[in-house]
Amino acid sequence: MSEPVKAKLISIDSSYHVEFKFNPTQLDFSRSISLEQSAGARTEKGMNKASFKHPNPYTLSINNILIDKYESGGDVIDDIKAFKKTVEFGVEVNGVKRPPLYLFTWGGQNYLQCFVKTLKYKLTMFNNEGLPVRAVVDLTLEEIDLSSKQGPGPTPKPNENVREQNKEKRNNIKK
Repeated sequence: MSEPVKAKLISIDSSYHVEFKFNPTQLDFSRSISLEQSAGARTEKGMNKASFKHPNPYTLSINNILIDKYESGGDVIDDIKAFKKTVEFGVEVNGVKRPPLYLFTWGGQNYLQCFVKTLKYKLTMFNNEGLPVRAVVDLTLEEIDLSSKQGPGPTPKPNENVREQNKEKRNNIKK
């Protein structure tokens, strides 16, 4: 019998990858739509009128990822450090630091180009020396558009010239 193919987070912008020791038991995908609901604007039935703004990125929740070193005699500290590295601002692009970007892949299927939005872990078993030998990890991955590898960042602030131009446009509209 052949070895099972392991789920992986393959880094898109560095040589750092995370291979799961045990494969997930389920993958939970979700996506929502952003709405704008104007206060006071109502339908004939009295409900708020909604304007559809845009679809939000997909999220993928992978829960109960098991890391177990009890039988091998090691500890899970290095494995947890590998997951912690996914949420650190370790990549620098054009002078701006951000977390690494990944491709979540498993069994020949490329599921999501993403960054790790949330990491949660529990140390659930310890050896006689008090070292953790078992842990459970929960991840939330959020889809990223790779047309700009800079990833999510702050909203750009217009410079003084752009502000002045916008102010002039508003004043011209009022006239």
